Amino acid sequence: MARTVLHLANTRGHANHGWLNSFHTFSFAGYNNPERLHFGALRVLNDDTVAGGMGFGRHPHDNMEIISIPLSGDLEHQDSMGNKTVIRQHDVQVMSAGTGVAHSEKNHNSKQEVKFLQIWVFPQQQGIAPAYGQQSFAPEARHNQLLQVVSPPGDGPNPHINQDAWFHLGNLDQGFTTEYALKKASNGVYAFVLEGDLTINGQALHRRDGFGLWETDKLVISADSRAELLLMEVPMEF
Repeated sequence: MARTVLHLANTRGHANHGWLNSFHTFSFAGYNNPERLHFGALRVLNDDTVAGGMGFGRHPHDNMEIISIPLSGDLEHQDSMGNKTVIRQHDVQVMSAGTGVAHSEKNHNSKQEVKFLQIWVFPQQQGIAPAYGQQSFAPEARHNQLLQVVSPPGDGPNPHINQDAWFHLGNLDQGFTTEYALKKASNGVYAFVLEGDLTINGQALHRRDGFGLWETDKLVISADSRAELLLMEVPMEF
């Protein structure tokens, strides 16, 4: 029998700074919940909206895998590795902070909000050289299938992170059912519903609900409406 944890959307931490409206699935900044520190190696899952022209000034990170997934709008990125780019809806960006990197993120547009997921994963190895990756994925590539968008090095052409972790995105039609088989028996999967209604292993889920499962070998996923889903498979011990 799988072990599970359910995080309903309305139980997340919340901070509205005016320019930034952020919902925290796990403890972050001023939201400190000792029962919601992380899910295995998944440390941060922030659902952020940044006002036009605003953003996060240059700040440092080290020994953390950072994944950004824009949901709408455009996010401008600059870092100490020399990268200067804009990430947009259907893009996935990864950054291995390793021994240390500084970066800034701001809304590329002055009048339109940008909405994105900011995700942190504990690394497999400490003290590696910083690295950066970015890739665009056609939306039709995840229609009624789970598209792999993040993986460990050597597994697929998608962006790689320094951890035995796999991320998948799916856009599912109402009535569609599929299965997800875990890559490693010791891993768990955290499912985050971006839009719509789903049932995963018998648990009904709705927009922005999170559901973690471990000590299981597969997930059975059914779309109860048109739905968008992010699956994050991560080690439970690291």
